[in-house]
Amino acid sequence: MKTFCIREARANLSRLIKKACLGEEIVITRGKVPIVRLVPVGGRNLAARKVGILKGKLSVGPEFFETLSPEELKGWE
Repeated sequence: MKTFCIREARANLSRLIKKACLGEEIVITRGKVPIVRLVPVGGRNLAARKVGILKGKLSVGPEFFETLSPEELKGWE
């Protein structure tokens, strides 16, 4: 848990919001008394996203790498 006084939190709010969305616990204090915990709305944690979740579930056939016909190429211009 990281704590920041109100003055520090105000000066670094964007950075603190990003850290909270990535799962860090951010507490804002008044003096030495904790008054606020910064958390993402709905408990969304951006760190929970997994890269490669579809790995092995999708494939590209060999026809994908074949040269396009002139008619097909015109459609991409």
